[in-house]
Amino acid sequence: MFKKLVVAGSVSAMLCFGASAQAQTKWDMPTGYPANNFHTENIRQFADDVDKATQGKLKITVHDSGSLFKANEIKRAVQGGQADIGEIIISGFSNEDPMFGVDSIPFLATGYPAAKKLEAAAKAATEARLAKQGLKVLFNVPWPPQGIFSAKPLNSAADLKGAKWRAYNPNTSRIAQLVGAQPVTIQAAELTQALATGAVTTFMTSGATGYDSKVWEQVKYYYEVNAWLPKNLVIVSKKAFDKLDKPTQDAVLKAAAAAEVRGWKTSEEKNKWYKEQLVKNGMTVSAGSDQLQSDFKKIGLTMIGDWTTQTGAEGQAIIDAYRK
Repeated sequence: MFKKLVVAGSVSAMLCFGASAQAQTKWDMPTGYPANNFHTENIRQFADDVDKATQGKLKITVHDSGSLFKANEIKRAVQGGQADIGEIIISGFSNEDPMFGVDSIPFLATGYPAAKKLEAAAKAATEARLAKQGLKVLFNVPWPPQGIFSAKPLNSAADLKGAKWRAYNPNTSRIAQLVGAQPVTIQAAELTQALATGAVTTFMTSGATGYDSKVWEQVKYYYEVNAWLPKNLVIVSKKAFDKLDKPTQDAVLKAAAAAEVRGWKTSEEKNKWYKEQLVKNGMTVSAGSDQLQSDFKKIGLTMIGDWTTQTGAEGQAIIDAYRK
């Protein structure tokens, strides 16, 4: 009798343990950016918030610096179920669909309020396309405005002719084409090495990436042309999200909403700090000449025209809604 009770108790304990093990869900979350980048810090806070809100029922492990998947591989990894959740820079995929590149059209939205307004105008179209790919957007956070880093002084766009220009999305490649530069596709995690080897001498990015990559070791000029504010999206496999129970889904969405508000605020606050660090490390930071600004505004008009041609009536409607 005693042995039967022990066996029964052991089976009961095993069943309870099995139920407990099944109750916990673990997600791996790749990102292409360093641990100390504000996007990554924001994501870690999001993961912690989810952990606390679900009492450990959903654990999200963040893999930074492209350690699990390179930045340009993350979207496909989430689509294919190799990762349940991940962070992408959406404009990096505008070769799939030009709608994904709306936030990197030069001189369309050049500050935070404008970027927020453009995001609202394009949100439904962007999310509908991702939904067809089995992806759900949890939140978005912009990079600071994009400026030009250069190893030599720039007085006009003509000075970029022949320069080795880092491209991270189709729009930055198009800019290279328009100014006569040589586009070189380099992800953020590879930028430091590319600069050290001379593979890249000029590029357009935010002060944040400039700081992360310690660009002052190779380039000395930064021009605040404030071309656009590209956004990172945190995406999740719809299949993985739908497997969560309702309270866990609600906890994820609540943490995501908080991460979006916090991320936009941090991006704007750190923009000034990043530029201060560039100056502190010996870089010349300026708005650039009137000619440089004028040249890039003309490029912006050309590229707005390109984008609306590619996206048709839907794209024009987004531009019109944004400009109201």
